[in-house]
Order: sequence, then C-alpha cells, then structure tokens
Amino acid sequence: MNLPALQLKPGKGPRALQGHPWAYLSDVREMLPDKMNGKAVELKDSRGKSLGAGLYNGHSQIVWRRYSREAVPFNRAYLLSAIGAAMGRRADEPNRRIVWSEADGLPGLIVDQFSDVLVVQLQTLGMDDHCADIESVLVELLSPKEIVYRNDAPSRQKEGMKLESSTMTGNRLPAQWFEIDGVQYFLDHLSGQKTGFYLDQRQEHLRIASMAKGRRVLDAFCNQGAFGLQCAKAGAASVLALDISEDCIKATKKNAAQNQLAVEAEEANVFDWFTKNRKGEYDLIVLDPPSFARNKKAVGGALRGYKELNLRALNLLAPGGILATYSCSASVGLEQFMEVAQQATSDAKRDVRLVEITGQPADHPALLNMPESHYLKGLVLEVR
Repeated sequence: MNLPALQLKPGKGPRALQGHPWAYLSDVREMLPDKMNGKAVELKDSRGKSLGAGLYNGHSQIVWRRYSREAVPFNRAYLLSAIGAAMGRRADEPNRRIVWSEADGLPGLIVDQFSDVLVVQLQTLGMDDHCADIESVLVELLSPKEIVYRNDAPSRQKEGMKLESSTMTGNRLPAQWFEIDGVQYFLDHLSGQKTGFYLDQRQEHLRIASMAKGRRVLDAFCNQGAFGLQCAKAGAASVLALDISEDCIKATKKNAAQNQLAVEAEEANVFDWFTKNRKGEYDLIVLDPPSFARNKKAVGGALRGYKELNLRALNLLAPGGILATYSCSASVGLEQFMEVAQQATSDAKRDVRLVEITGQPADHPALLNMPESHYLKGLVLEVR
C-alpha cells in the first residue's frame, strides 16, 4: 500500500532526520490537503528517502507523528499488533500503563489499567478517528468491564478536538475503591486528575516506604496520599501529608481511614508551609510536586522553585534523614535537576550522600531520540 507523502525541507534542521518521531509545521516543504488530517502519511526527507509512517494533522504545530519506521497502513490490524506488543513488554499486573504513546508506536494514545477498568486518553486526531478500532482491540485483548475515555486534556485543543469525558457503556462510572500495591484508594476515573492515579510513581511509593519504618515522614504535594500511606503501612513513626488542593486532602484522609493508617493530612501551600515551619525535624521528606515547567520558557522559574523546596527540606531533616525529591517537568533535564539539588546542598551547608537516581518505570518507557518522553526523574538523598 502506498501512503500519501509529506516531504521535509532541505537542511539539517528537522529533528526527524535524527530519529525524533515528530515533524513540525516549519519542517515540511508543503502542507497536505485538509482531507488528510488524521490520516496515515509517509514522511520523506528532501531527497525522497522514507523516514517512516505517521499520523498527519495540518491543524497542529506538530504536523506528523511517527508510528512506524516502515510505510505500513494505520488500521485495526496495526492497532492489534502494536497494542498486543505493548502489553507483551509489560508485567502482567492488575494496575499498569498498557500503552504509552510514541514509546509504543501509538502516538497520542495512552491506556492505563486499573483491574477491570481501562482509562484511555486520545490526544491526537488520528487516534481519535480510530477510537472504535482501539476500543474493539482493547475489548478483544483484555475484556474490560468498562473503558473510560478521558479526552479532556488541553493538548487536544491543539489538535483541533473538543474536550470531553465518556465511557464505553454510556453509563457514568462512580468513584470506587481500588487496591494498588496493598493500599485501597477511592478513585474517580471520570473526573480525577489524569487517569485517576499516578501509576508512574508506584515503584517509588514502595521504594521510599521501605526506608520509612520508625521515621517521622513529611509527604509534600501528597495528591491522594500514596507516599504517606505506603510509609504509614511500612511502620513510619508519624506521617504528615501536605497539598494545596482541598480535594486531595479529603481524598488522603478518606484513603487513610479506609486503610486504618495513621496519616495526618493538612491543606497548605507547600512553599508557604516551609516558610512558616523552619523548625522541627523529620527523618524522611518526600517532594513530589506537579510540573513546574510546561514549556522551555518556564524552566528558569521551575529551577528556582526546585532549589527552594530542596533547601527548605534539607534544613528540616535530622542527621541520617532521607530526602526523596522528584520532577515530572519534561523541560527540566536530569543534569539541571541534579545541579539545583547540589546548589541547595551547598546553601544548606550539609553533607549529602546520593543514594539513588530514579526515573520512569518500565511501563512508562522513554524513547532515546525523544527527550520529551524523558519526563520523570528523582533523587534519593541521605543527609548527614
């Protein structure tokens, strides 16, 4: 099958020439007709050499997103093969990310599994146009009780799509209890943040909890309390969870009560809380804030924010204490994040040992030639 072709301008500028899976509006020689929006298109370099097949959308600044190095059609057969392969690369667990966009050859498709419920995000026009085939494949492979479509991410507007949430059955899925790694969470997949739970930090919840026994724990930016709950379950001496969101604090308290875990939860701006609480000691502090840099222009402010948080946390840690600090800002690289941690350590005038550098779990893989997919990084530090 011959796919319609999109050609790059001459020169070394387009990142697609170095293996990046995107081509931008400014990269291409000539746009395709509007009838091609959402369709499969072959990308060629200025000399006519194929760079693979991707989904085209002339309404977006990213006009082409690669799904295959080969010029193969994008249809149900491809979806069945790609989703099946993505599942094969993951551990067979009840809670996991099954599909992670470009990293699985499915640009704009995200699928999270919570037991017998799947939560799907369709973030590109091409994926949205193939919603029926995607649903059919997921039902064939996983037989879910329900599929929730969280098509309310602002990025859809850049693709010319409307924002909405719905379900496969047409019924409203009520919030309900799900067990994740031995802890019960009351999850709202239709209107909660992202797909209802941050599965990308599951591994870290358990890793940090393994250090928590007998320690006084501060869980900052707690969201639904996962770090604090796992620490309490592991035998922490005390746990204080902080978040600026009233809903997150209510959720943390509800989850703590359901699991009969002693977690104190307080609604607070974490920066302000650190300003007001310069005394006292903790043995383990977790800093897991939302993204501080949505784009490259915001990186400077984000780095200042990370440094301030790390400095305040270091000043509250007892000797031998642990700081687990994370960034989910894709625009902030690991080297930059480590540098601000080093600056905070210098300002705090404390000796700090690097215990571990953390990243994305296996079910959230990153593409080596796509820096944007390397979004999550963390440092586990021990203070002397």
